[in-house]
Amino acid sequence: MKILVAAASRHGGTWEIAEEIGRALASELRAHATVRVSRAGDVTSVGEFDVVLVGSGVYLGHWLEQARDIVGEHTEILKTKSVWLFSSGPVGTPPKPAEDPVDVAGLMVSSGARGHVVFPGRIDRSLLRFPERAVVTALRVKDGDYRDWQAVRAWAGEIAAAVTTARTREVSGHAERD
Repeated sequence: MKILVAAASRHGGTWEIAEEIGRALASELRAHATVRVSRAGDVTSVGEFDVVLVGSGVYLGHWLEQARDIVGEHTEILKTKSVWLFSSGPVGTPPKPAEDPVDVAGLMVSSGARGHVVFPGRIDRSLLRFPERAVVTALRVKDGDYRDWQAVRAWAGEIAAAVTTARTREVSGHAERD
């Protein structure tokens, strides 16, 4: 089984989440899967993969263009794969903003994704552009790393269990999709 974890990250935080997802999947699935972690802008094809995870940092409520492009450019083939989406962005305690990114509902439908999760991100004002700093200031969020690594690994474990179950069904002659 071949798995792609692709992520768009403006300041590196979402990329680090993608790397952790890749490590966790590789650990869970061991010899049963090959896991590739790629930057979204480097993905030219998804056809060779059985499972595709696409993630993006969320800025001003939207996914980054490179992640949206993966879904947009590979819509038909993604519908034949096991696909999950993840977002990174809410910051603070409690995480703000609390709502899902604006474009995720459409991306879920067009990719045929089986699920979507939002992970808290990290904030370092020195890396942000002016509009991003203005939003963070308005939300009164302090700089910090709000990522929950245990939740990231747990989600990867859920995906590993789901693809293992699906693979077992295929091998035993029950080639049905969950």
